[in-house]
Amino acid sequence: MRDGFRAVSPGLIALAIWGVVTGVAMVKAGLSEPQAIAMSLLVYAGSAQLTALPLMAAGAPIWLIFAAGIIVNLRFLIFGAALHPFFRDLSWRKRLFLGYLSVDVSFIVFMPRFADALKKGTLEQHWFFIGTILPAWVVWQTASMLGIALGAIVPVSWSLEFGAVLALMAMMLPYITSWPVFISVVASALTAWLTQLWPLRLGLLAAVIVGIIAGMWTERRIQARRTQSKARG
Repeated sequence: MRDGFRAVSPGLIALAIWGVVTGVAMVKAGLSEPQAIAMSLLVYAGSAQLTALPLMAAGAPIWLIFAAGIIVNLRFLIFGAALHPFFRDLSWRKRLFLGYLSVDVSFIVFMPRFADALKKGTLEQHWFFIGTILPAWVVWQTASMLGIALGAIVPVSWSLEFGAVLALMAMMLPYITSWPVFISVVASALTAWLTQLWPLRLGLLAAVIVGIIAGMWTERRIQARRTQSKARG
């Protein structure tokens, strides 16, 4: 658990900034403080929250708000499928609770460490994962509450969203340590840019899918070349 906390700690600063921005955005969108607090605790998904807020402010129907939030968070289906072998022996209640607490940065630090493990579902893996998700939840909720408190004070002209994007980039860049990851990031970025006008932020889902496919393709190409080189040698 301590190792998990150490692994995720560099990303907590960016997560905190993003939480403050989301808290401010909820208040600016017209939610009362109790409503914003409830949304932070129940939804716990910055991208889904920021997607839903403009629709709520515009008076969109509830089904459209839920649909937009689900579409933005469909990437967690991919994350969940990858994490399933590590937690399939747990009860559905525990898996549901871990799913609620899961965030992108936890997945990012967990998979490189245990993806190639011969045995999946060990106590070490479970506690490492818990060590990544619990601090993330505490940091997010604390930062979100701070943003809610500051929402009536911070002017829109400060453009906090841009600061949050920079923080996320600072969190992501240290993890680009191989060609598959680099190609995945480039492919995702290009896809997100080309699809930015798609409705309901479907471009975000497309960017995740394209990035995963590009990364897997690059990794397989590298492995194939290594195999050919060994065969020739």
